[in-house]
Amino acid sequence: MSETSPRLFIVSPHFDDAVFSCGALLAAHPDAAVCTVFAAPPEQEMQTEWDEKSGFTSAHQAIHARTVEDNLALEVLDAIPLRMPFRDGQYMDSPSIARLAAALEETIYRTTANTLLMPLGLEHEDHVRVFEACCEILPRLSHLTWFAYEDAIHRRTAGVVEARLADLAQRGIVATPAYPSAGHTIDLPRRTQLKREAVNAYESQLRAFGAGDYDDVFAAERYWQLSVGHRRKK
Repeated sequence: MSETSPRLFIVSPHFDDAVFSCGALLAAHPDAAVCTVFAAPPEQEMQTEWDEKSGFTSAHQAIHARTVEDNLALEVLDAIPLRMPFRDGQYMDSPSIARLAAALEETIYRTTANTLLMPLGLEHEDHVRVFEACCEILPRLSHLTWFAYEDAIHRRTAGVVEARLADLAQRGIVATPAYPSAGHTIDLPRRTQLKREAVNAYESQLRAFGAGDYDDVFAAERYWQLSVGHRRKK
């Protein structure tokens, strides 16, 4: 890898979030690391409404199949999968923000990444939890380059992106619209094609969303560079 091609590390709450939200960016950055936070099955077997809509009869079956889907998607984009031992909120065993932050920080330290992408944490409780954990470690890892990405599908709700940007400012984190520089020269049509191939690998999730309800994943990706400024006084 050349020194002019920084190594990306994308924090993905669930198996599909990095590809849904950042797939075109990933296509331009071979060897990026995609770290899925909620990648573990529940200790006790169960079936949730979402897993049932996805076509699964059990949570363990769902996690196994979703891992396979994720491997296929990331292979299309030449990305490296990293998986953390935490569970979806739907499995009723969410980690504390502090525990999540400590584990994420340790995982980041073990990579060669110098550019990190975190979700804005829109709407979904799991996404919010990951956002909070990232905000906790950002000041400690401020020597790295940080970006936030819009959570595809969840960003459709009016006002949520603006509210989150205001929240970041309140925390003393400056968010400036910016697109992470491409590691490789690859034209937009090709990036778009690769993203579509990767998105289609998540068959179970597209089934659960339903036809037409996931079109937002193909809309333009938006990013903000983050830096630690001064906390606003209330």
